[in-house]
Amino acid sequence: MLKFGIVTPVLTLLPRAHARWEEDAPFAAVVEIAQEAERLGYHHLTCSEHVSVPVPVAEVRGGRYYDPLATLGYLAACTSTIRLAVHVLVLGYHHPLAVAKRYGTLDAVSGGRLVLGVGVGSLHEEFDLLGVPFDDRGTRGDDAMRALRAALSQREPAYSGEFYDFSGFVVDPCAVQSHVPLWVGGQSYRSLRRAFELGDGWAPFGFRSAELAEMLQRARDSYERTIDVVLQNERPFDPITEPERVEEQLHRFAGIGATHVNVRFVHHSPEHYREQLAAMMDVAARLT
Repeated sequence: MLKFGIVTPVLTLLPRAHARWEEDAPFAAVVEIAQEAERLGYHHLTCSEHVSVPVPVAEVRGGRYYDPLATLGYLAACTSTIRLAVHVLVLGYHHPLAVAKRYGTLDAVSGGRLVLGVGVGSLHEEFDLLGVPFDDRGTRGDDAMRALRAALSQREPAYSGEFYDFSGFVVDPCAVQSHVPLWVGGQSYRSLRRAFELGDGWAPFGFRSAELAEMLQRARDSYERTIDVVLQNERPFDPITEPERVEEQLHRFAGIGATHVNVRFVHHSPEHYREQLAAMMDVAARLT
């Protein structure tokens, strides 16, 4: 059965894709939406990461990106069951033990609700700004994921790899989940391989349905394990006025093998967004 998360409004503003009300919305509106999503049974909400976006790039990708740790920590205090998904954290920007400490603390204070989405990154200028190597970000990211798996739920983690090597340190608090889900984001088949080899889920973007189906089948033929497949609708859903179209798209996602959907809505106000949340659950109920 499909599980649903929300691409949380206000936290990012994508050019020509966000609603006008998001531009100056109070954070209280985000809290109310998170609480309503939880009440309705949504699995997770998301928050992405960029540290600093160059002005020309912001015209394409947007310039607003709330910090996921502070944002999800606040939302954790305002909710009790909905999972908190970082989607995605750029691995090269952080030492694995820094991630284990910061997000392990989030997992602890939220009662084990962290889903850690990770990616290797693609914004060269941001890497340069932070003094992080760009060209080896793929192999460095792989090593970071192995280090994270060794560290996230361990008070005294130990790991020795190509880029990261640590032992003899205490990380307290650490994650309370024995196995924090690691979802790999990306726009390539390599990200899918990374998810199968090192993660627990794949959260792609920028692919057509036919491409996703072919890539997933190829990966399933190569790996003897299953992972979560977290898809996102490119065209925003309008379940209030187009429930049949939404249901049709969800059937396509399920046919591809999706386990979760990160939902983007048509919405014109916080109230309209909450109404769409409820209408989406009505559509989802028909799927079962």
